[in-house]
Amino acid sequence: MRRIRHFIDGAAVSAQNSAQARFGPVYAPTTGEVQAEVELAEPATLDQAVAAAKIAQREWAATNPQRRARVMFAFKALIEDNMQELAELLASEHGKVVSDAKGDVQRGLEVVEFACGIPHLLKGEYTQGAGPGIDVYSLRQPLGVVAGITPFNFPAMIPLWMASIAIACGNAFILKPSERDPSVPVRLAELAIEAGLPAGVFNVVHGDKAIVDAICDHPEIKAVSFVGSSDIANYVYQRAAAAGKRAQCMGGAKNHGIVLADADLDQCVADILGAAYGSAGERCMALPVVVPVGEQTAETLRARLVEEIAKLKVGVSSDEEAHYGPVVSAQHKARIEDYIQLAVDEGSELVLDGRGFTLQGYENGYFLGPTLLDHVTPQMKSYQDEIFGPVLQIVRAQTLAQAIDLASRHQYGNGVALFTRNGDAARTFASEVEVGMVGINVPIPVPVAYHSFGGWKRSGFGDMDQYGMDGVRFYTRTKKVTQRWPSGGSVTDQSFVIPTMA
Repeated sequence: MRRIRHFIDGAAVSAQNSAQARFGPVYAPTTGEVQAEVELAEPATLDQAVAAAKIAQREWAATNPQRRARVMFAFKALIEDNMQELAELLASEHGKVVSDAKGDVQRGLEVVEFACGIPHLLKGEYTQGAGPGIDVYSLRQPLGVVAGITPFNFPAMIPLWMASIAIACGNAFILKPSERDPSVPVRLAELAIEAGLPAGVFNVVHGDKAIVDAICDHPEIKAVSFVGSSDIANYVYQRAAAAGKRAQCMGGAKNHGIVLADADLDQCVADILGAAYGSAGERCMALPVVVPVGEQTAETLRARLVEEIAKLKVGVSSDEEAHYGPVVSAQHKARIEDYIQLAVDEGSELVLDGRGFTLQGYENGYFLGPTLLDHVTPQMKSYQDEIFGPVLQIVRAQTLAQAIDLASRHQYGNGVALFTRNGDAARTFASEVEVGMVGINVPIPVPVAYHSFGGWKRSGFGDMDQYGMDGVRFYTRTKKVTQRWPSGGSVTDQSFVIPTMA
């Protein structure tokens, strides 16, 4: 059976004491079979990675930004050259269809492209003559060894969000990917070495909670970036911060799509279907709640959704006609089914039930058909929680103000979208809704790579977002220099007051 090992100091590595090695299964979601096993690290393995990273980081930080950028350009080219391989490998472990897996890689690649501009991004500020003969300037310097902990749902995109910015800034990076689909992160680290990145700058250590705790506690790791569920995001943030680390931790979501009566319904329905059911709903930027404003809008939208959902095709990852594939694991499938039943028990109307769906020849795969629930209310736990599956809930509102309040009051504040032709309504919505990422006729408002990604409330812990300039700020610290060069002449008198530039 294929065994997935750690990647430390430029090479595949196993635990030093093989007798104590632990392994976790890596399933094929389409069949339910174990296709590989991944080695789970103990703290000693993390220590090994940190030691290699610390040595490599000194020389890498001393490499000028232009040369670091050249490595990023080469890394970008290698990702593009290996796109099909990466997408197929990703799909085999995650379950998403290959076309969606390519999108996963591509959105990460766009952050690598942004990181190629690191010489410009690291420029500091300079003031000549801030005082008599005094100049002031600032420097952006790397933190040292930093770490990222990433989820199963985007095994290429999110590691690239973190690693490309961290490394381009001059840090060494240790990645702890999800143990459910660990192969693509290792392959990305291999490609980075092939691109010219020195060994030890990009390391991959697999593991479970034990290694997450070790990362948060390790004294040589200066910053931790995390994406995952909100409870764990909060835990990692609190533990890392208590250890004196810089931390940015992105959590869960319950994104709303608000539909006004004047919306382009054809486009709106197409957008909602893709955002709700794409990748089997396993996206933090999925759109699992649609909020039609007005009863007529709700009835018309519901009828159109039912009509179009019937046309969706659930299939294996290699099926080019499939809209989405299986969910990631048997446990997650059962969890989603439990939430569907909970929604029914709470009083929701089950319009379409995706439970019991099977695919001929893949009866043991983790497949779910699309589910649609109507007359969902804010008091229901199924609405309050993140389901993270191919489940769309309709929550009806009577006014735009009520819809804005609905999205703003939710415990999550990740993303929200408004579908309308009314510019005034859109402007009011964007200004007033208390959510971190807003789309206007854009169902999945993930900002482009040169902006930054991050939600509010329980969707984000820490005051800096992922990638963009916030990523550069997170992975660097600013040194401020105030300098004076004596021009000769007499020495000034001693002064015991706070210096000013007056």
